[in-house]
Amino acid sequence: MQAIDSATASSAARHAAGRPLRVAAIQTVASTTVEGNLARADALIAEAARGGAELVLLPEYFCAMGRQETDKVGIREREGDGPIQRFLADAARRHGIWLVGGTLPMWCEDEGRVYNSSLAFDPSGERVARYDKIHLFGFTRGNEHYDESRTILAGRKPVSFDAPCGKVAMSVCYDLRFPELYRGLGGPDGLALILMPAAFTYTTGQAHWEILLRARAIENQCYVLAAAQGGKHENGRRTWGHSMLVDPWGEVLAVLPEGEGVVSGTIDPARIAEVRENLPALRHRVL
Repeated sequence: MQAIDSATASSAARHAAGRPLRVAAIQTVASTTVEGNLARADALIAEAARGGAELVLLPEYFCAMGRQETDKVGIREREGDGPIQRFLADAARRHGIWLVGGTLPMWCEDEGRVYNSSLAFDPSGERVARYDKIHLFGFTRGNEHYDESRTILAGRKPVSFDAPCGKVAMSVCYDLRFPELYRGLGGPDGLALILMPAAFTYTTGQAHWEILLRARAIENQCYVLAAAQGGKHENGRRTWGHSMLVDPWGEVLAVLPEGEGVVSGTIDPARIAEVRENLPALRHRVL
């Protein structure tokens, strides 16, 4: 992207909402045991916080990747109570960070299914948002077959929350393929950040993951922070990884291809305003 002159830059900065925010995406290779996964997540959250992260995102299924899809039903938690929720609240409070717990299985009225829920906590450990995954993954090719609707009940409500950098959109994995979700959440002022905790399969991730992340950043002219599962799991599943931070121009600022680790960077509202000033696509919408 070409530089803009100082007058335009000053105008963009004046119109930027919020302040710069250091963020981090955590990549894991979750096992089948909740205790072990929480211990690894705790260590990686601490690493991110030591690096200056003020908002940390965990991946989908950070707490467990079961041997069977039905295993998640056995560890589901009721609203406001359970070891996974307590872990998230405590970690946010101890480190004084915004912490978004990728997903965990939450109780629903169907005894054989769960909500796949992403929970956001503020630096005091108070939960500020809950998003139940709306779009449920289904894929069949050769020996690969996935049908999340068998064990997950779809959510119905898009969710965002306000962080120091501006409005933050919550979403999970397969939601990435549905751009109308984010456009609807942005409203007239747009989004500052899209959160994307995921466990993309190796097959679909290799083909589409980066393309989709960059597309959502470009069309919404905002940052996208993606925290993924990344490697060969105990249950035999292989996930794509490539946790990353993408800026509003679609540039990948940081990426971790595979294995456990932390990806970090800064959400800069002035950069968002600059991109929107140069290319006012959001103001040009007619539908």
